[in-house]
Amino acid sequence: FIKWPSSDEQSKIKESFYRVYKFPGVIGAIDGTHVPIQAPTVDEPAYVNRKGWHSINVQAVCDDQGKFLNIEAKWPGSTHDAHIFRASDLCLHLVMHHKQLQDGILLGDSGYPCRPFLLTPYLRPATTNQERYNGAHVKARCVIERAFGWLKRRFHCLHTEYV
Repeated sequence: FIKWPSSDEQSKIKESFYRVYKFPGVIGAIDGTHVPIQAPTVDEPAYVNRKGWHSINVQAVCDDQGKFLNIEAKWPGSTHDAHIFRASDLCLHLVMHHKQLQDGILLGDSGYPCRPFLLTPYLRPATTNQERYNGAHVKARCVIERAFGWLKRRFHCLHTEYV
């Protein structure tokens, strides 16, 4: 089942992210992926993604093991990841319930807004510390890319560009 982790589960996820990636406080990695669809008859241009094919932009969060914790799968392919996140129930939940860093953070790529509960990489790191942060960030966030890869290899219809 796909479900948001309990407090106890979040503690275990944070420990594991830190043990494996040396990134503290992380409860998940977030990203979007495109799932191909046939061209819809209504609002067809909205479903054409930046690569030129029709898709649904699916946002997901996974834990350190690549287990999906949250999925938002209803947005046309042209919809930006940041918009999907801002409009999601997950964002609303985090805005309302995230009070301190100990509540856990998500790691997202530069397509997402940096928030107290969602950390993104520095676009142009100016210091060695910022470069180290970006290195740790990309290593830890890569788990969502692997999770999407596992999912699309298991269910090949999610990977084919043209249905």
